Amino acid sequence: MDIKLSNTELRVIGCLLEKESTTPDQYPLSLNALTNACNQKSNRDPVMSLDESTVQETLDALSKKHLVMEKSSFGGRTAKYQHRFCNTEFSELQFSTQERGVLCVLFLRGPQTPGELRTRSNRLCEFSDVNEVEDVLEKLASHVNGPIVKKLPRQPGKRESRYIHLFGETDFVDEHVHDDETSRDNTHEMIPTMNYEQRIEQLEKEMVDLRSELSDLKDIVKQLI
Repeated sequence: MDIKLSNTELRVIGCLLEKESTTPDQYPLSLNALTNACNQKSNRDPVMSLDESTVQETLDALSKKHLVMEKSSFGGRTAKYQHRFCNTEFSELQFSTQERGVLCVLFLRGPQTPGELRTRSNRLCEFSDVNEVEDVLEKLASHVNGPIVKKLPRQPGKRESRYIHLFGETDFVDEHVHDDETSRDNTHEMIPTMNYEQRIEQLEKEMVDLRSELSDLKDIVKQLI
């Protein structure tokens, strides 16, 4: 996808998508309402603390990208904002209700499993089961305009893999995913980088630690006797 957004831009777009569905009577959003939505403590990961000036700067940047527009009622004094990200006459991105709901949750909460997406999108769309979520994810991964989501390697001890969207500036790196082969490769890579003096220094440190532990153990034995 050609659209690359910062974390703050993703939060703003995600909030506009969410509120358009969950509180349509209050949409478009004022700057104050949008800032509060961005800083919600529920349904957000990570939780942010943005001030209105930061949100306004983000809106200005999104407006230049033609992803947000100001829309105020006739005679209204307060500026209000709505997205042009998808499903509008201005956007090439046209998603089903389920696809839109999945992306909204990914924007607001980061990588998610199909099971989490089904539960956390219940105010935005409906899924009959997890298989239906996976079908939507597969469609997004093979979208005609290019992949929109991708599947992450499964974490150790987890039953489901997580998915991420591809609208961010950088790819997501899962620091918890390390298979045995990768760990072995990293070990082999680290050993040659240590020179002889470094190895001696490391061994000496380990010997000092062992002697200290042995001394403590002897003291404990004496006390017991």
